[in-house]
Amino acid sequence: MSGNSVNYSTVRAEVVIPARLASTRLPEKMLLAETGKPLIQHTYESAVKAKKPVGVTVAVDHQRILDAVIQFGGKVMMTDPEAASGTDRVAEVARARTDIDAIINVQGDEPEMDPAAIDLCIELLEKNPQAAIATLATPIRDRSHLEDPACVKVILDHQGRAIYFSRSVIPHPRNWEDDFLNRTPPLYLQHLGIYGYRREFLLGVGQVPRSPLEETEKLEQLRFLQAGYSIVVGVVEHAPRGIDTRKDYDAFVRRQRGW
Repeated sequence: MSGNSVNYSTVRAEVVIPARLASTRLPEKMLLAETGKPLIQHTYESAVKAKKPVGVTVAVDHQRILDAVIQFGGKVMMTDPEAASGTDRVAEVARARTDIDAIINVQGDEPEMDPAAIDLCIELLEKNPQAAIATLATPIRDRSHLEDPACVKVILDHQGRAIYFSRSVIPHPRNWEDDFLNRTPPLYLQHLGIYGYRREFLLGVGQVPRSPLEETEKLEQLRFLQAGYSIVVGVVEHAPRGIDTRKDYDAFVRRQRGW
């Protein structure tokens, strides 16, 4: 072994997919099955292709989703229907799983999540033992996307740790140049909704108070950043296409059918 080699601690991680029955913009989207499979099954089948996790669990809040997961042979856990957020649902799984070191939280409405992105989140936790959370970002190359408040931006320090997340344009240029969108490494990054949490962090997550930054931007990750937790961020070239609206789902169905 060369003198430059670095040994990293293996992180035993479970993928957890929080899946709620109720959804505001697309009712009961987890159970939509116009492809021949419920949406949650597509997400599950993508997640099980990752190489590093020890398993995949769907954390549900309703018997109908639990039944759907059982029907396609997935691993499932019923969680508190009154859980305030997906993170709270994931923390409930963490309390029950003393055999794991971390949980990778994959959104149930991202059926096209790249399995390699899941592996990267685990690798980030392995290489950054000081980080409580790992997440991902992707370059922003379009100005209208950059200026969209629904696109959450993140800026990083030189070690790849998050400095801040915002719905605003960050960094905000004093004088705009089109070249800003073409920089390598990228100047602008979109945060992606996948998280790797260490189990010990999740066990105490309920004690982390809501923060002014979180309340202002309506971004939960700012609660943890403002509380002093280190969030390490990996950069990937492409973002998965989440399913938020009927239009999103129809486009997904067309892609599945090869139209």
